[in-house]
Amino acid sequence: MTEKQQPMHGLLIDLDGTLYHGTHRIDGADTLISYLREIKLPFRFVTNNSSATPEEVAGRLMKMGIQAAAEEVCTSAQAAAEHIARLKPGAAVFVVGEEGLRKAVQEAGLVLTEEQPDFVLQGIDRSFTYERLTKAVRYIHAGATFVLTNPDLLLPSTDGLIPGAGSIGAMLQAAGGKKPILIGKPSTILMDYSLREIGLKADETWVVGDNMATDIAFGAAAGCSTILVLTGLTNAQNMDYYMEQAGCKPTTVCHHLEELRSYISDHREI
Repeated sequence: MTEKQQPMHGLLIDLDGTLYHGTHRIDGADTLISYLREIKLPFRFVTNNSSATPEEVAGRLMKMGIQAAAEEVCTSAQAAAEHIARLKPGAAVFVVGEEGLRKAVQEAGLVLTEEQPDFVLQGIDRSFTYERLTKAVRYIHAGATFVLTNPDLLLPSTDGLIPGAGSIGAMLQAAGGKKPILIGKPSTILMDYSLREIGLKADETWVVGDNMATDIAFGAAAGCSTILVLTGLTNAQNMDYYMEQAGCKPTTVCHHLEELRSYISDHREI
């Protein structure tokens, strides 16, 4: 399956469903990343997860035997904070989210506040309360700009699916009456941030992931080549359905990570 062939100068790699499931490493993930380091092909781990800091994400990967450094991680929290800082440096931000999001806000020179914010920034929040919902909705009605880290409605966990940031976002949008600025995949905001971090152009960069609606649509919208891996959400049985739903196709499909490694070996100098 081929739509276009572009130079492979770097990779933006999804995490959950691509390199691991929950806390379990997918077969070949460790050797894939080791191979990329061996051939010196630049890459970034790109995640819609806003709850963890880049250091925490890298630590999780290391515990699974996947070599990673914080500077190789691009999160929706980082991209969201940078985007707000570009819109209004030093803005006051009311955060509905976890430590990774709060830390990203502070590192971008923004001000965490509980009163009269310029922005309501929302990600996943596993301690979310009705009181927090009420505050966020009132601030949105009062004129605060609503920013959503990522649209994921459901997330995999070791015990099964759990509601994602998009589920909370749906409540805020319904009650607040405003659509949010969307940061994470498939938005171009996270893509632009990731490309700046890796130092490449879209037509030099390939996106790797298991989700047609986020990872592959993310890459296709930006003009990147894309590799769908059948290691997570998408498999051989549901692939056609998800492609139809996403309205796009990957540049190529790899059934497992060893096949991906071979594909990279054959195509990295196109």
